[in-house]
Amino acid sequence: MSIYSIPTLDAFCEGCNTLFSSSGYSRHLATTTNPRCRAILDQADEYMPGVHDQDQPPSAPCFEGDFFGQDYSEHDFGREPGGYQHPTDNNDDEIQDVEIQDDGIQDDEIQDDHLDFDPNEPDWEPEVDEQYQGPPLHDEEHLPSESDNKLFPKSKGNPGAPISSQKGNNEYQASQAQFEHTSARSPYAPFISRLDWEFARWVKLRGPGSTAINELLALDNMAEKLGLSYKNSVELHKITDESLPGRPRFKREEIVVAGESFDIYFRDVIECVRALFRNPEFAAYLVFSPEQHYSDPACHSEHRIYHEMHTGKWWWSTQIALEEKTPGATIIPIIISSDKTQLTLFRGKTAYPVYLTIGNIPKEIRKKPSRQAQILLDYLPTTRLKHITSPTSRRRALANLFHRGMKLMLDPLVEAGKHGLPMRGGDGVLRRCHLLFAAFVGDYPEQLLVTCTKVCPTCDVPRDELGSGDLGEPRDLQAVLEALELVDGPPGEFFAACRGAGIKPIVHPFWEGFPYTNIFRAITPDILHQLYQALIKHLVAWLTNSKAFGPIEVDARCRRMPPNHTTRLFTKGITTLSRVSGQEHRDIARIVMGLIVDLRLLNGHSTTRLLLAVRGMLDFLYLAQYKAHRSTTLGDMDAALRKFHANKNIFVDLGVRARFQLPKLHNAGHYRYSIELFGTTENYNTQTTERLHIDYTKDAYNASNTRNAFAQMTKWLERYSVTTTL
Repeated sequence: MSIYSIPTLDAFCEGCNTLFSSSGYSRHLATTTNPRCRAILDQADEYMPGVHDQDQPPSAPCFEGDFFGQDYSEHDFGREPGGYQHPTDNNDDEIQDVEIQDDGIQDDEIQDDHLDFDPNEPDWEPEVDEQYQGPPLHDEEHLPSESDNKLFPKSKGNPGAPISSQKGNNEYQASQAQFEHTSARSPYAPFISRLDWEFARWVKLRGPGSTAINELLALDNMAEKLGLSYKNSVELHKITDESLPGRPRFKREEIVVAGESFDIYFRDVIECVRALFRNPEFAAYLVFSPEQHYSDPACHSEHRIYHEMHTGKWWWSTQIALEEKTPGATIIPIIISSDKTQLTLFRGKTAYPVYLTIGNIPKEIRKKPSRQAQILLDYLPTTRLKHITSPTSRRRALANLFHRGMKLMLDPLVEAGKHGLPMRGGDGVLRRCHLLFAAFVGDYPEQLLVTCTKVCPTCDVPRDELGSGDLGEPRDLQAVLEALELVDGPPGEFFAACRGAGIKPIVHPFWEGFPYTNIFRAITPDILHQLYQALIKHLVAWLTNSKAFGPIEVDARCRRMPPNHTTRLFTKGITTLSRVSGQEHRDIARIVMGLIVDLRLLNGHSTTRLLLAVRGMLDFLYLAQYKAHRSTTLGDMDAALRKFHANKNIFVDLGVRARFQLPKLHNAGHYRYSIELFGTTENYNTQTTERLHIDYTKDAYNASNTRNAFAQMTKWLERYSVTTTL
């Protein structure tokens, strides 16, 4: 027999009295339908160790004989009584020689400690360096069952209680009643047929301009052949403007700041909230009362879960304060977001849209543009006031212009928050609703603009301590309001009071009279601009600096990455990218740790602190995006940020940075506070705002002729909302 051949052993099946090869016997037992053969397979499975039997050595059944009988002795198996002896068959010796020859490693050449482990040891684990320990791995946060929810106590009030036992019509029923007595009795009224409605909808959503539509309908009496109720775009616009229900209409007002007048187009904020609250599509999902969710029935504070906005502390504490004055109140949390966007690539045309949504709608609905849970509230003026030559005066005038426009639009919230308004929901129930400004969503410059601050919109940390990782004292809202009351007095006294309160001297900020609102804690985290477009951007720049790893090796590793379904390939590297988007920074964050984990620093420094700093930053990035948080995961998020701060000076030692006075790095320390107040970061994500720019701003601008664009954009949006909400 050749030295490389292995003898084939036959196996006998007692179930069907058949002789098989060893491999054939296994296939036979796996595929047989003979009950006796299946019994042999089941008996063999009983001797296979399971996942819970790792602590016990594997056992096998005692040999009881075979087809040829039971008269075997120890010598027949190559064993001596009381011990084990290697077989003396020549073929077996040859097989052993092959195994030794294939190993090719002597015992004295084995130097790796990890090759000597015993896998059968029950408590064996590979050694891990303690300093590289990341946050503990948690099971995916689950939403609690109803038994784990702590509802708002009836003894303190009855939020969401109806003020009338008689149900009324919701938005759908009201619009249906409008056409109930029409002569046509068409289900597509005011259109006469389905084709009539579908063609009108196509014109608004996908069709060309008005001139092209007029030419199409004029071709060989096209309107009559199709049975349309309109012959041109003017008649179609008249139907959609006058006969179809839609979102509130835009109004135009003029505001005067610094001796110059500006046009502002806005909707009635009360009617916008009413349109969302009474939408029958949201009726089954609306939340009217705060709740406390826990991951255990005992409701311990360390097991509290935060996810939707009504599970946060803000709604609960505000409901208690409101019930003390007006029992039975229903809170409607107002979420305002704003972001200046570019309309043209070269001409510099910009727009400043402001969006509104309510916290009663679940976050999974609010973040989907197709669900129409966000409403465009207004377009703020985008002038640069170039006629003001002083930069300081120009910035102050622009800030006053912003607050003047926001106050004109949001001023009705003052009375609606104090005394409440009767509002009918999508379920037809009438409730007394208090519209309270809860959260503002925006980038860091807009956060400073809204709060009238200079460094941090939430706390009073000094500018030179931004990089320390420590938080300042929360801003005193009462002191700020007292300073703002001096606006009608001597200018010097007003400026001094504002400086002492840590704010800019703005004339009547829009949030000045809002009830139950603290604007400084209403500022929410911004995952897109603060983390991906700021901290991850800085981190990549530090790592690819020539004093750290350098761009050549990092880009080379990017090019050598194998294709994978979950990662993006940067075939030209990551240092050559320009105008990097948030999605590209998200893709870079997934691979950056793997790119540098075994690289050596160019100057010979140890990479231990650098890897710890990068790991801390990435851990914080992903923990901050959890869809559900509890106290333990929030603690892990804080620990990850502390790890970065404890090791960030490696970049100073390398000469990459001189200091870390980064406001967005400081703002990361406020994430836990905001999550505990308003739920997870999905409730106030600026990515939703960026997506809304496409539908509500850029598409609207492209539909205009760019002359007096905002008047045309608002009219286009009114007609667009009619066709998308029906």
